[in-house]
Amino acid sequence: MSFSDFKLEPPILKAVSLCGYTAPTHIQEQAIPKALAGHDLIASAQTGTGKTAAFVLPALQLLRTPSTASAKARGPRVLVLTPTRELANQITDAIHTYGRFMRIRSGAILGGMPYVKQEQLLSQPVDMIVATPGRLIDLMERGRINFSRLELLVLDEADRMLDIGFSEAVKTIAAATPANRQTLLFAATWNKSVEKLARYILKSPVRVEIAGKKVTLEEIEQRLHTADNRSHKNRILKHLIADSSMTRAIIFSSTKRNADKLARELYNQGHAAAALHGDMKQNARNRTTMNMRRGNIRLLVATDVASRGLDLTGVTHVINYDLPNNVEDYVHRIGRTGRAGASGIAISLASYQDLDALLRIERYIGQTLPQHVIPGLEPARTVHHPNGNGSKRRQPAKNRGGDGRGRRFGQKFSSSRPFGSGSK
Repeated sequence: MSFSDFKLEPPILKAVSLCGYTAPTHIQEQAIPKALAGHDLIASAQTGTGKTAAFVLPALQLLRTPSTASAKARGPRVLVLTPTRELANQITDAIHTYGRFMRIRSGAILGGMPYVKQEQLLSQPVDMIVATPGRLIDLMERGRINFSRLELLVLDEADRMLDIGFSEAVKTIAAATPANRQTLLFAATWNKSVEKLARYILKSPVRVEIAGKKVTLEEIEQRLHTADNRSHKNRILKHLIADSSMTRAIIFSSTKRNADKLARELYNQGHAAAALHGDMKQNARNRTTMNMRRGNIRLLVATDVASRGLDLTGVTHVINYDLPNNVEDYVHRIGRTGRAGASGIAISLASYQDLDALLRIERYIGQTLPQHVIPGLEPARTVHHPNGNGSKRRQPAKNRGGDGRGRRFGQKFSSSRPFGSGSK
């Protein structure tokens, strides 16, 4: 199948072709025709599967038709709600990319940015708005936005919007839009909260489910290293980042404070490292992201909220310095690598105290993380599954004649690749 099979307008197809895309991804292949047909849509799709184009292309196709609203009406024809500023910027970039040969008036409504320019944008007819719910609600309460022209509402990363407390805001925004609008809902995970929101907002939706929880794992080699304490963890990290194949990595920290601390430590060791978290001002976050894209930053130390929606190409490694509390965040984290068919490596550092979190992750992804041991950095106590031998200490790799790649909980480790391989 090719993009021309969707019968998109020539300016859209031209832009897609210039991007080098020849065939649609699975989510695009199934979602785009249904969206073009005017259906309300529920699409389950992990990050990295091409879902942004799955709603941007139908939105641009809609904008090729004249608006039925009064020529004097103001406000957007298409509204995209998304949970974070980073994801909003990514979607805005996609609109500019795919709409480069169209006269599209679009903009972003984000927190941390001046109200004046956003109010100016909304004071006139506009084709497409990408917004975070909090700032949009602020402007609605000020009476600065008119939804009378709205034809299409897109909820991107709906599960994450609910996770961070935007449920009522999303419902309020949807209730203010025309009842005859079309609505597209995208979510990485499907749960009762998302289902409840879908029943409230969508009308007779069709369902597309592409992203099983293993979609983003297929091209990612996952590894586990056991650390006794923070000092041991830092020594393991120092060894890992000395690998020359790690050309661009995201290191996940559980807190903003620890992200800053770790980034400073890595920078002082001579690494091109920086932190990314929610307490940073928007211009600082934008600058850090741009420096990462340009290759000026090799090691990005990030928190989950700040990293959500990041679209960084060429990330060879993801390191979970701290395991996430939410098992779904594990999949989102490691999905930062292994994107668009490329391979990647995801490394988790865990102590024996992290056993419960580790077991939850492994149950969720349906596989056991293979343990690796670095010669000279063997842990005093390794993480074990409850397999009848309790917390029986695992023999270090060096005493088994190992090569540092470890064993998979008593089984021979299947990979024959040397450490540091597997990334493009």
